[in-house]
Amino acid sequence: MSDSLQKITDRNKRIVFFGGAGVSTESGIPDFRSVDGLYNQKYDFPPEEILSSGFFYSQTEYFYNFYRDKMLCLDAKPNAAHLKLAEMEKAGKLSCVVTQNIDGLHQAAGSKTVYELHGSVHRNYCLKCGHFFDAEYILNSKGVPKCSCGGTIKPDVVLYGENLDEETIENSVKAISKADCLIIAGTSLAVYPAAGFVNYFRGDDLVLINKTPTPMDRSASLVIHGKVGEELGKIKV
Repeated sequence: MSDSLQKITDRNKRIVFFGGAGVSTESGIPDFRSVDGLYNQKYDFPPEEILSSGFFYSQTEYFYNFYRDKMLCLDAKPNAAHLKLAEMEKAGKLSCVVTQNIDGLHQAAGSKTVYELHGSVHRNYCLKCGHFFDAEYILNSKGVPKCSCGGTIKPDVVLYGENLDEETIENSVKAISKADCLIIAGTSLAVYPAAGFVNYFRGDDLVLINKTPTPMDRSASLVIHGKVGEELGKIKV
């Protein structure tokens, strides 16, 4: 019989958390991969195409209509998963969070060391002068948001067709390779290159929390098919 999540977190001191969209669904942020049908009722293109670099530059206004409607969930609040991870970090149990999400909810919950593989909706920059704009500015703008210099503003999120940030990759891989426990949650491990990062883990305890099976289930010390917030929320730090 495998150890419980509590026993595994109790015996490890360098825990790294690797999370995907399933971490934020309990905060009301949809995982667009599972609701493509909903989007296609309203939009003429699949989400993956709209959220691509080529589409951003060729049809910027259309991109922003979708982005404001579906990607800027600024009323969302951290859930039990975000709060527990911040608590674990504060207690010295968790080294860092590596996330595929762009919603900033880990930081809102109090986590300090967060590596955002796909960027953040909370950072936006003018392509011409580099001036910074927050997410509220983008949400409240009309059409294509512009800087006072006349430049177009682009979200600091990694669009399809763009490379991940090198420094973020290095920090994530380094943390995962040094961890004695890796908790992977809310991800099907289908999006590369991020999903490949788990191959750098050399520790003893690999925990997988996801509603559906993943390709790594057979390699895990513990597999839990459930909601991330519900499962992490049970941990006593």
